[in-house]
Amino acid sequence: MRRRLLGLSLKTIAATAFLTTTWSAHAEGLPDPKVDEPPKPGTQTAVLGGGCFWGVEAVFEHVRGVEDVVSGYAGGDADSATYRRVSSGRTDHAESVRITYDPSQVTYGQLLKVFFEVAHDPTQLNRQGPDVGTQYRSAIFYDSEEQKRIAEAYIAQLDASGIYSGPIVTQVTPLEGFYDAEAYHQDYLPRHPTQPYIVIHDQPKLTELERRLPELYRAK
Repeated sequence: MRRRLLGLSLKTIAATAFLTTTWSAHAEGLPDPKVDEPPKPGTQTAVLGGGCFWGVEAVFEHVRGVEDVVSGYAGGDADSATYRRVSSGRTDHAESVRITYDPSQVTYGQLLKVFFEVAHDPTQLNRQGPDVGTQYRSAIFYDSEEQKRIAEAYIAQLDASGIYSGPIVTQVTPLEGFYDAEAYHQDYLPRHPTQPYIVIHDQPKLTELERRLPELYRAK
Protein backbone atom coordinates (compact mmCIF):
# COMPACT_ATOMS: atom_id res chain seq x y z
CA MET A 1 0.00 0.00 0.00
CA ARG A 2 2.81 2.42 0.77
CA ARG A 3 4.20 2.00 -2.75
CA ARG A 4 0.83 2.59 -4.41
CA LEU A 5 0.47 5.97 -2.72
CA LEU A 6 3.64 7.40 -4.22
CA GLY A 7 1.97 8.52 -7.45
CA LEU A 8 -1.14 10.20 -6.04
CA SER A 9 -1.95 13.77 -7.02
CA LEU A 10 -2.10 16.49 -4.39
CA LYS A 11 -5.87 16.73 -4.86
CA THR A 12 -6.23 13.02 -4.13
CA ILE A 13 -3.92 13.36 -1.15
CA ALA A 14 -6.01 16.15 0.33
CA ALA A 15 -9.27 14.27 -0.16
CA THR A 16 -7.88 11.05 1.22
CA ALA A 17 -6.29 12.81 4.18
CA PHE A 18 -9.68 14.26 5.14
CA LEU A 19 -11.15 10.77 5.26
CA THR A 20 -8.27 8.85 6.79
CA THR A 21 -7.49 11.25 9.60
CA THR A 22 -10.93 10.76 11.16
CA TRP A 23 -9.13 8.21 13.36
CA SER A 24 -8.12 11.17 15.51
CA ALA A 25 -11.58 11.47 17.05
CA HIS A 26 -11.88 7.94 18.35
CA ALA A 27 -9.74 8.16 21.49
CA GLU A 28 -9.26 11.74 22.52
CA GLY A 29 -8.72 12.51 26.18
CA LEU A 30 -7.20 9.27 27.41
CA PRO A 31 -6.66 9.17 31.19
CA ASP A 32 -3.21 9.10 32.69
CA PRO A 33 -2.10 5.59 33.69
CA LYS A 34 -3.03 4.69 37.26
CA VAL A 35 -0.07 2.32 37.41
CA ASP A 36 3.30 3.71 36.34
CA GLU A 37 7.02 3.59 37.07
CA PRO A 38 8.60 6.01 39.54
CA PRO A 39 11.12 8.56 38.27
CA LYS A 40 14.59 7.03 38.20
CA PRO A 41 18.08 8.00 37.05
CA GLY A 42 19.66 6.84 33.82
CA THR A 43 17.90 5.75 30.65
CA GLN A 44 15.37 3.03 29.88
CA THR A 45 14.07 1.49 26.65
CA ALA A 46 10.59 0.66 25.39
CA VAL A 47 9.74 -1.39 22.30
CA LEU A 48 6.35 -0.79 20.69
CA GLY A 49 4.70 -1.94 17.48
CA GLY A 50 1.91 0.19 16.03
CA GLY A 51 1.76 -0.33 12.29
CA CYS A 52 4.19 1.22 9.84
CA PHE A 53 7.22 2.28 11.84
CA TRP A 54 7.75 5.50 9.87
CA GLY A 55 4.99 7.38 11.68
CA VAL A 56 5.43 5.74 15.07
CA GLU A 57 9.11 6.66 15.05
CA ALA A 58 8.29 10.26 14.11
CA VAL A 59 5.75 10.61 16.91
CA PHE A 60 8.14 9.51 19.63
CA GLU A 61 10.95 11.65 18.25
CA HIS A 62 8.76 14.57 19.31
CA VAL A 63 8.09 13.39 22.87
CA ARG A 64 9.79 15.15 25.76
CA GLY A 65 12.45 13.03 27.45
CA VAL A 66 12.96 10.70 24.49
CA GLU A 67 16.63 10.51 23.57
CA ASP A 68 16.57 8.17 20.58
CA VAL A 69 14.11 6.20 18.44
CA VAL A 70 15.07 3.40 16.07
CA SER A 71 12.78 1.65 13.59
CA GLY A 72 13.12 -2.11 13.48
CA TYR A 73 11.57 -5.52 13.86
CA ALA A 74 10.50 -7.44 16.96
CA GLY A 75 8.74 -10.73 17.59
CA GLY A 76 10.70 -12.97 15.22
CA ASP A 77 14.21 -14.29 14.74
CA ALA A 78 17.35 -12.62 13.44
CA ASP A 79 17.37 -14.43 10.10
CA SER A 80 13.96 -13.09 9.09
CA ALA A 81 14.56 -9.52 10.27
CA THR A 82 14.67 -7.87 6.85
CA TYR A 83 12.10 -5.58 5.28
CA ARG A 84 11.58 -7.91 2.33
CA ARG A 85 10.85 -10.92 4.52
CA VAL A 86 8.84 -9.08 7.16
CA SER A 87 6.68 -7.47 4.45
CA SER A 88 5.62 -10.93 3.29
CA GLY A 89 3.60 -11.32 6.48
CA ARG A 90 5.05 -14.79 6.93
CA THR A 91 7.44 -14.03 9.78
CA ASP A 92 6.60 -13.45 13.44
CA HIS A 93 7.97 -9.92 13.33
CA ALA A 94 6.05 -6.70 13.80
CA GLU A 95 7.33 -3.38 12.51
CA SER A 96 8.35 -1.73 15.79
CA VAL A 97 10.35 1.07 17.34
CA ARG A 98 12.88 1.01 20.15
CA ILE A 99 12.59 4.13 22.29
CA THR A 100 15.42 5.22 24.57
CA TYR A 101 14.11 7.66 27.16
CA ASP A 102 14.93 9.46 30.38
CA PRO A 103 12.41 8.28 33.01
CA SER A 104 13.05 11.39 35.09
CA GLN A 105 11.41 13.38 32.26
CA VAL A 106 8.87 10.96 30.79
CA THR A 107 7.61 7.70 32.24
CA TYR A 108 6.86 4.38 30.60
CA GLY A 109 3.18 4.95 31.31
CA GLN A 110 3.27 8.33 29.58
CA LEU A 111 4.90 6.73 26.54
CA LEU A 112 2.03 4.24 26.47
CA LYS A 113 -0.47 7.10 26.62
CA VAL A 114 1.15 8.61 23.52
CA PHE A 115 1.16 5.18 21.89
CA PHE A 116 -2.55 4.60 22.46
CA GLU A 117 -3.84 8.12 21.86
CA VAL A 118 -1.73 9.36 18.95
CA ALA A 119 0.67 6.82 17.46
CA HIS A 120 -1.84 4.20 16.32
CA ASP A 121 -5.32 2.68 16.69
CA PRO A 122 -5.12 -0.24 19.15
CA THR A 123 -8.53 -1.60 18.14
CA GLN A 124 -7.40 -2.64 14.64
CA LEU A 125 -6.39 -6.29 14.51
CA ASN A 126 -3.35 -7.11 12.38
CA ARG A 127 -3.54 -3.85 10.46
CA GLN A 128 -3.21 -0.08 10.71
CA GLY A 129 -5.14 2.00 8.22
CA PRO A 130 -4.29 0.80 4.71
CA ASP A 131 -1.52 -1.55 5.87
CA VAL A 132 -2.72 -5.11 6.45
CA GLY A 133 -0.86 -8.07 7.91
CA THR A 134 0.48 -9.39 11.20
CA GLN A 135 3.60 -7.29 10.67
CA TYR A 136 1.41 -4.24 11.33
CA ARG A 137 -0.12 -5.57 14.55
CA SER A 138 -0.42 -3.56 17.74
CA ALA A 139 2.13 -4.88 20.22
CA ILE A 140 3.98 -3.97 23.39
CA PHE A 141 7.22 -5.90 23.85
CA TYR A 142 8.17 -5.72 27.52
CA ASP A 143 11.66 -6.32 28.88
CA SER A 144 10.78 -6.39 32.57
CA GLU A 145 7.94 -7.45 34.84
CA GLU A 146 7.43 -3.79 35.69
CA GLN A 147 6.80 -2.91 32.03
CA LYS A 148 4.42 -5.86 31.72
CA ARG A 149 2.50 -4.79 34.83
CA ILE A 150 2.18 -1.19 33.65
CA ALA A 151 1.10 -2.18 30.13
CA GLU A 152 -1.52 -4.70 31.23
CA ALA A 153 -2.90 -2.33 33.86
CA TYR A 154 -3.22 0.52 31.37
CA ILE A 155 -4.95 -1.63 28.77
CA ALA A 156 -7.43 -2.80 31.42
CA GLN A 157 -7.94 0.81 32.51
CA LEU A 158 -8.62 1.97 28.95
CA ASP A 159 -10.95 -0.93 28.19
CA ALA A 160 -12.91 -0.19 31.36
CA SER A 161 -13.19 3.48 30.45
CA GLY A 162 -15.21 2.71 27.31
CA ILE A 163 -13.35 5.41 25.41
CA TYR A 164 -12.78 3.15 22.41
CA SER A 165 -15.55 1.92 20.13
CA GLY A 166 -14.14 -1.62 20.27
CA PRO A 167 -11.86 -3.76 22.41
CA ILE A 168 -8.12 -3.13 22.50
CA VAL A 169 -6.29 -5.90 20.63
CA THR A 170 -2.75 -4.89 21.58
CA GLN A 171 -0.51 -7.85 22.35
CA VAL A 172 1.67 -7.68 25.47
CA THR A 173 4.55 -10.09 24.94
CA PRO A 174 8.12 -10.50 26.21
CA LEU A 175 10.87 -8.93 24.14
CA GLU A 176 13.03 -11.69 22.70
CA GLY A 177 15.07 -9.40 20.48
CA PHE A 178 14.96 -6.18 18.51
CA TYR A 179 16.59 -5.86 15.11
CA ASP A 180 17.29 -2.47 13.54
CA ALA A 181 15.56 -1.88 10.22
CA GLU A 182 17.51 -0.92 7.12
CA ALA A 183 19.14 2.52 7.09
CA TYR A 184 16.69 3.93 4.54
CA HIS A 185 13.82 3.42 7.01
CA GLN A 186 15.42 5.47 9.78
CA ASP A 187 14.21 9.08 10.23
CA TYR A 188 11.95 8.49 7.25
CA LEU A 189 9.43 11.25 7.89
CA PRO A 190 11.86 14.18 8.21
CA ARG A 191 13.72 12.96 5.12
CA HIS A 192 10.52 12.50 3.05
CA PRO A 193 8.02 15.04 4.43
CA THR A 194 6.07 15.41 1.17
CA GLN A 195 5.74 11.75 0.27
CA PRO A 196 2.01 10.97 -0.12
CA TYR A 197 1.93 8.17 2.46
CA ILE A 198 3.64 10.44 4.99
CA VAL A 199 1.33 13.38 4.25
CA ILE A 200 -1.81 11.26 4.55
CA HIS A 201 -1.06 8.94 7.44
CA ASP A 202 1.83 10.28 9.50
CA GLN A 203 2.02 14.07 9.45
CA PRO A 204 -1.45 14.30 11.08
CA LYS A 205 -0.14 12.29 14.04
CA LEU A 206 2.42 14.98 14.81
CA THR A 207 -0.28 17.64 14.64
CA GLU A 208 -2.44 15.63 17.03
CA LEU A 209 0.44 15.02 19.43
CA GLU A 210 1.08 18.74 19.78
CA ARG A 211 -2.63 19.55 20.09
CA ARG A 212 -3.66 16.78 22.47
CA LEU A 213 -0.59 16.33 24.63
CA PRO A 214 1.26 19.67 24.63
CA GLU A 215 2.85 18.85 27.98
CA LEU A 216 4.65 15.90 26.36
CA TYR A 217 5.32 17.45 22.95
CA ARG A 218 8.60 18.97 21.91
CA ALA A 219 9.63 20.48 18.60
CA LYS A 220 12.55 18.49 17.27
